[in-house]
Amino acid sequence: MQKYMLSLKAQNELAFFNNGLLFEIFSFQQLICYLFVRLCFQFYIYLQKMLPAINNTHIMNIKWLIGAISVGLFISCENVKEAQTVSNSYPSVFPDYTFTAIPYNIAPLNFEVKGAQEIRADFAGEGVNLLTVTGKHEIRIPKKKWKEMLDKLKDKDLEVTVSVWNSSSPEGVRYKPFTVRVASDAIDEWIAYRLIEPGYEGWNMLGIYQRNLTSFEEKEIATNRADKSKCMNCHSFANYSPQQMIFHVRGEGGGTALWKDGELSKLPLETTGPKKSGTYPMWHPNGRYIVFSSNLTRQSFLSEGEKALEVYDLQSDLILYDIQTKKVLTDKRFMDEAHWETFPAWSADGKSLYYCGALPKNMPIDYQNLHYSLCKVDFDEATGTFGERIDTIYNAERDGGSVSFPRLSPDGHYLLYTKAACATFPIWHKEADLKMLRLSDGEELDVEILNSAETESYHSWSSNGRWILFSSRRLDGRYTRLFIAWMDEKGNIHKPFLLPQSTVEHNVLRTKSYNIPEFIKGEVTLPQKQLNALFFPQK
Repeated sequence: MQKYMLSLKAQNELAFFNNGLLFEIFSFQQLICYLFVRLCFQFYIYLQKMLPAINNTHIMNIKWLIGAISVGLFISCENVKEAQTVSNSYPSVFPDYTFTAIPYNIAPLNFEVKGAQEIRADFAGEGVNLLTVTGKHEIRIPKKKWKEMLDKLKDKDLEVTVSVWNSSSPEGVRYKPFTVRVASDAIDEWIAYRLIEPGYEGWNMLGIYQRNLTSFEEKEIATNRADKSKCMNCHSFANYSPQQMIFHVRGEGGGTALWKDGELSKLPLETTGPKKSGTYPMWHPNGRYIVFSSNLTRQSFLSEGEKALEVYDLQSDLILYDIQTKKVLTDKRFMDEAHWETFPAWSADGKSLYYCGALPKNMPIDYQNLHYSLCKVDFDEATGTFGERIDTIYNAERDGGSVSFPRLSPDGHYLLYTKAACATFPIWHKEADLKMLRLSDGEELDVEILNSAETESYHSWSSNGRWILFSSRRLDGRYTRLFIAWMDEKGNIHKPFLLPQSTVEHNVLRTKSYNIPEFIKGEVTLPQKQLNALFFPQK
């Protein structure tokens, strides 16, 4: 008999009820089984209505008897097919989750096999089969069963065996099993990111969103729905807190928004100049200071070469905002037009500021000769002042390339950054890769497992320093998607995996790019009415 499957939504939502009898339905292999069980419960309801004289004890006995029969039928009717051919190769699954490492609290890794008409996936741990899931074109794993399975396999391997049936292999092919390492290092439950069209278009509909990594829940934080002429970007959080957030709104009436302890306000950063704004913010670990790069940004379309456009700065300085005194602090060295500074980042202890610095060039004509070095300066949090000495950690003028997005691990041991051939923004540079320095000795570590032939750019660390979140164009060369990689306690980085989605097609049908991904420890509850009143007033 032909196999029938309920949709994932039906699987998750359909349950039998009545006086405490509740069990989740994960799959039906035969439609007749489902119909028979429905009939059984209708019979039970009939007994309740038509035989009131029967005492409650008898009714309960009948109920549980029907339930037991039904469960047995589910099991007996599944009749899962067995593939007749065994392959010595690994399955070509999308997304590519083969031989990755994942946190035990991540959402299910749903996947597909191209060309499959029927799929079976057997999940095992330590030689014991824990779960079998079937599907037509993709595998959608029940969230509850997935969580139970990963909880059992902390610091162990999950073995996945995939079988496929299609017109060329009607008897089925069982592929060589692959493994997924289940790390006991938890990942922060939430991330925040911006969704935006990848280029050329106007700002149209864009915003800052948040996603629960333990499920597929996605929510808005702030969007430009009320005024599509404005751009929203450059969000940052204080110590991963959803209650302390900052972001920038570009456009007429825009500015820098501060969300702190339940209050939303606009920061007085006008002293930096009318043509500049507070962008690329980074919150000091003590929560008192926020450092910004104050930039005058433009983009140009290119008529030659493979690249279509280049985004660049005409000016860029560093400014410091003191939340306690509500004052903008500046250092003349970082406001000098003879030198550009951008992409600031604090050390884990807050005693140093890292940033990218370059000698100005004639932009955009000379953008290929613009090279940002990685610099460091001491910081005194008691006075809000910077030290006299500026160290160059990576000299781009001497060693080549251009550095952007320095981010330090929470333990202070590592510095992760993006390196491109030139200029300020790596997002349209195919050669842009992630690089990492060990700060104890300045040694550059091998992190090629994170990179691809396409662009890698924005990145961040989890609060425990074990997970790296970054954007990449590796799927199609156009849209940036989010990838996650594990850095174990020995400093080894494992193969990254694509952000899991409820359906595989979501990875290719969403026509937005992800950028500025940030880990947060909880859900952001920004008051939309206050946001609109400050930045999107009705005209």
